Amino acid sequence: MEMTPTEYSLTRPSSLIAEVTHRCPLHCLYCSNPIELKRSDNELATEDWVRVFKQAAELGVLHLHLTGGEPLARPDLAQLIASGRAAGLYVNMITSGIGLTEKRLAELVEAGLEHIQLSFQDVEEASANHIAGTRAHAHKLALIPIIRKFPIALTLNLVIHRQNIDRLESFIQMAEQFAPERLEIAHVQYYGWALKNRELLMPTQDQVERSVVIVEAAKERLKGRIKLESVFPDYFGSYPKACVGGWGRQILLIDPIGQALPCHAAAVIPEMRFDTVRERSLAWIWRESAAFNRFRGDAWMSETCKTCPRKERDFGGCRCQAFQLTGDANAIDSVCTLSPDHTLMAQLRTKISEPLPIWRG
Repeated sequence: MEMTPTEYSLTRPSSLIAEVTHRCPLHCLYCSNPIELKRSDNELATEDWVRVFKQAAELGVLHLHLTGGEPLARPDLAQLIASGRAAGLYVNMITSGIGLTEKRLAELVEAGLEHIQLSFQDVEEASANHIAGTRAHAHKLALIPIIRKFPIALTLNLVIHRQNIDRLESFIQMAEQFAPERLEIAHVQYYGWALKNRELLMPTQDQVERSVVIVEAAKERLKGRIKLESVFPDYFGSYPKACVGGWGRQILLIDPIGQALPCHAAAVIPEMRFDTVRERSLAWIWRESAAFNRFRGDAWMSETCKTCPRKERDFGGCRCQAFQLTGDANAIDSVCTLSPDHTLMAQLRTKISEPLPIWRG
């Protein structure tokens, strides 16, 4: 039976992703931020974010993820953290670490920061700095012992791709020495700058298969000590995954100027209009907005997807990816073997360019 958004059983969002700024000291090849970044002079003010966090808690949100860009670029970051905790949210900060000192971290922890996710670009310094576009690797390494002085949880994150995937095992070994609570290994997902640099970043089939073996072995070895989570590359799959848990099902993302999106990349779909928290409440946006209801239910799906037994697992796959690969946001996600465009995956995987030269900056 076909379900329209009105008939769809609406869940409560569990997470709010707050892109508090697009300012960032790094220039990563794989950044998923939009190509056209939001101007800093139009960012939401402190009081706007305070209101949003309170509304998020009232809506049922449990987790607040402060990200960017680089959230440390906001001078009011401690205030934002304090307001998130005051609203009853678990506060996590996703950061490059650039701009973080022991003194500032103490202020953030005092404000209520409970978790920090520190990103790495590689295990080798020259390559890491090249991918980041600045000297950052040594600072990140020096920062970890400082973070461990404080009563907060730590996640180390590595985004892997053709240029660093062959050093995955070494990275996991390095991370293990720092004993983080959580380790995340994420293959590049091709949105934003990552899409523009796809030919540089796309790994080979052999590299992907080796990475899966390395990750599974590490999960077994680290069991009970470090929680290791991994994100498999869509372009090498046979079935789509439930992108961010399904469109309008689990997360709300607020960009720096207050637009509310169902996922990081939703703005790539050209006909979409996103309401702003400057003009609408978070509850109205979640329940009533056209953007969040656009791909809820199954009325928008092709007959192939509507009758698929995996429909309640992948919810039709990624709409942004479908649009980027086919030009049609309603199309079957090309990752799916049932898609008439599935052959695109094999074609894209063969477009491999040379490794990056060693950075001498």
